[in-house]
Amino acid sequence: MLDVQEDFLHEQLQKRRQRLEMALATSQRNEGLRELLTEVDSALARMRDGTFGICETCHDTIEKDRLISDPLIRYCVDHLTEPQRRALEQDLELASQIQRGLLPPQHVVFAGWEVCYHYRPLGLVSGDYCDVVTHQNESDDVYFALGDVSGKGVAASMLMSQLHAIFRTLVASGMALRSLVERAGHVFCQSTISSLFATLVLVRAGQSGEIEACNAGHCPALVLQGGKMVELGATGVPLGLFCEGVYTTHNLKMACGDTLFLYTDGISEARSANEAEYGAERLKKLVASSCDRSPEALVAACLDDLEGFRTGAPLLDDLTIMAIRRIA
Repeated sequence: MLDVQEDFLHEQLQKRRQRLEMALATSQRNEGLRELLTEVDSALARMRDGTFGICETCHDTIEKDRLISDPLIRYCVDHLTEPQRRALEQDLELASQIQRGLLPPQHVVFAGWEVCYHYRPLGLVSGDYCDVVTHQNESDDVYFALGDVSGKGVAASMLMSQLHAIFRTLVASGMALRSLVERAGHVFCQSTISSLFATLVLVRAGQSGEIEACNAGHCPALVLQGGKMVELGATGVPLGLFCEGVYTTHNLKMACGDTLFLYTDGISEARSANEAEYGAERLKKLVASSCDRSPEALVAACLDDLEGFRTGAPLLDDLTIMAIRRIA
């Protein structure tokens, strides 16, 4: 385990220990609290003797995302008891349901904009962030967000949920887009492990057709406008790399029929059965040839093309694509 992650978990365990001691001082029914305190002390002892994160059965490394979500665990997945395995499966299923509950409606029409997206986790939970935000302040602006948290599994899904909460809260404040992303980056950086980060495209779309886009180290947003395709590249670094990141924005005016396309690298880095990469260029050509398609049809065309390319090969990462069209 990376030292920075262990330092973070050590700090969290110390805080947990302090809270347990305070609870024990005021609780009369404290047997369960004492058992939990013993587990916390045991984890801290493993950190001191260098065995933290090592399975006590096979002595291999415990899965990193499981340790981040629960630093008290002592066994890797392969050596869980059957009741522990069932409990883990139930927890993951519940986490999947909660995460899907955070997703916006799959097809949204609002203030002259139409959006459709496809969200496919690699496993039960995902590190991709996808959101459409309307009616969060007094304006008729709509916000589109697509992001990708580093890593996979439970840890990435927890950070995805954190991003969702951060942006929902900040969008409601009505602050300028670049200030919103800078503030989100500051909060995200201070509240997560420094080895983790998230890329993101956040777009504010106005009722009269103007869009403002901020790209925090994410795949370029693709704009189909007047028969031509424009790429909106990064305007700042990924969230979490620096607590004081500075961002700029792209500004465009969209006419009726113009389309904005966002994606995560789960599609561009997908591979075929013979290990060829799907690639960003193939995706761009497909999108560029789809200027007359509705958002729903464009998303379907991308998925059909990817399916034909993969020829049965499994996906390697979470995959999310979003198509946004000006319809008024």
